Amino acid sequence: MGSISNKNIPEAYDYINVYNAARKPSTVHAKNTGLAWFFKRYLLQKIISVFKFEGLPKTWAVDYFLYTLFVFGYVAIINTDKFGVIPQHCSLMGYDVFYRPTNAVIANPLLKGLLQPRIGEDCEIIRIQPDWCGCWDIVEVYADMLALSAEGLGTNLVNSKFAYIFGAENKAAAESLKKMFDEIQNGNPAVFIDKSLYNENGDLSITLLTQNLQQNYIAGEILDDMAKIDSRFNTEIGIPNVNIAKASGVSDREVMANNVETRTKAELWLETIKMCLERVNNMFNLDITCELRFKSGEALNDGNTEYPGAV
Repeated sequence: MGSISNKNIPEAYDYINVYNAARKPSTVHAKNTGLAWFFKRYLLQKIISVFKFEGLPKTWAVDYFLYTLFVFGYVAIINTDKFGVIPQHCSLMGYDVFYRPTNAVIANPLLKGLLQPRIGEDCEIIRIQPDWCGCWDIVEVYADMLALSAEGLGTNLVNSKFAYIFGAENKAAAESLKKMFDEIQNGNPAVFIDKSLYNENGDLSITLLTQNLQQNYIAGEILDDMAKIDSRFNTEIGIPNVNIAKASGVSDREVMANNVETRTKAELWLETIKMCLERVNNMFNLDITCELRFKSGEALNDGNTEYPGAV
């Protein structure tokens, strides 16, 4: 979806096109398509699954809290007269001596007026990254690659279903051939065609071209590439995965050589979340905790246990 917003907020494709037109040349993107959005939902859920929150108040809408936090990058925690302590999506304003925001700006029709609580005094902010951004940009990059790969996969599978190309003399003949092809594909035992498809010699007036399906079939390679993209995304967000294919002569430790890379970003996000939760718990007398759901490296134990998923 591009670099449209200051916090990587999802926007409609037409607005993004207008914004980006003056900043970057037009290129091929998988934007605003059902396939791209499928992968975006799938990848965003994978990021959320990395972190396990416990102690969230039962009155909170957990899905609202999680999606606001990970998509926008931060969520305000405030105390209201009507709803008690709740999470709220917000904007930010002001800056202190370190150029960090000083106030949250909350607009909710069920809350009275426009709220601008001061951070650290009237509210606290839970964020996932030190730069106050969300993870939507990561989701977009990998979702676009997966969507383009899936599109190529579908095209290759369709092109590999039939080994012939028909050339007709005119449009009417082409339409007749289309109908004939449809009936054959539907499994009809007998297909009847217009006699106009025959020439003066009694032969079909078509040109037949044969394709090398085995040479053109690359679906397996595309699926391998999609698996690599997915593994790269897992490494990016902190989900343990097999770094390379487990072949003969490759040790388990070589397979798991990306453990540090897998943990780096997730640990940084976790440290940021924990720092924010400490402030929230102190201000509102809560006991919210957060830990990583996946423990990278546990499978090695004594160095002889194979890593799950190694092949």
